[in-house]
Amino acid sequence: MTDVNHPCEVLSDCYALSKIYGDIAKLNILFVGAGGNIGLAWKEAADLFGFDLAQSCPPRYAMEGVRQIPDLRQAAAGRNVICTDSFTPDKLPDFSDYQVTSDIMRLTDNGILNPCPPFYRGEEISAEVLESQEEYFVNYDFKSCLLEVQQAVLLYCMGL
Repeated sequence: MTDVNHPCEVLSDCYALSKIYGDIAKLNILFVGAGGNIGLAWKEAADLFGFDLAQSCPPRYAMEGVRQIPDLRQAAAGRNVICTDSFTPDKLPDFSDYQVTSDIMRLTDNGILNPCPPFYRGEEISAEVLESQEEYFVNYDFKSCLLEVQQAVLLYCMGL
């Protein structure tokens, strides 16, 4: 993890998504948050794997090269997956209209919520969505793929 990338986290999420959806190139993913290491890693994954990625945030936090949809309700419509990154305290006031709620999740195409830890109840995600583990929230089990992905990266780097 660096300030501009978080490759193992997002590779792990892509692997977990492939277990659910099969070909992730067919997914419509929404990233809700400021351009930073998580958002930039999702952008790289979209470029590599070919899935549709859009970002919803205030315009000043948009990532270059990613379709930006400032209205969260419009951005969530028809999406398969919503990914979030936490809002730093200095950005929290700017993101007051970007909390993922059950109403937002109902606009998706049977979408799931995949927040990047740490995430905060009542900030980027409403409490009701976090408590909807079977309905929207992928739960912490989703992160179990991290071990498999990191082992694969190590084996690749070792030439095995």
